[in-house]
Amino acid sequence: MNYLCQIWFETSTIRELSEEEQQKLTDDCIAYDDSLTESGHLVLAQALRAPATAKTVRMSDGKISVTDGPFAEIKEHLGGIILIDAEDMEEALRIASRSPLARFAALEVRPAYSIKEQT
Repeated sequence: MNYLCQIWFETSTIRELSEEEQQKLTDDCIAYDDSLTESGHLVLAQALRAPATAKTVRMSDGKISVTDGPFAEIKEHLGGIILIDAEDMEEALRIASRSPLARFAALEVRPAYSIKEQT
């Protein structure tokens, strides 16, 4: 079963990391992703650009509007996703807890399913 790990960073914490700390975190994340690939658990891992690079699409009264950036000032922002294949939630939580990102972010682990499954 697939589990989506959403990586929620506290915006101020990430901004305070030195260049060396950022590089160490990046290197640790690459090693973590590589280990998940080797174990057969990794489906996808993607970092996200800063919230200010986002666009928001909405439809109202049949008209589409697109706005720049985040909708509201937030304490935490979604910084990336890791999609893993695990036997169950317990295994997914064990995998997520080993992420180097857990030192700097909250990892929300949620079961994923195909809308064709009707679960």
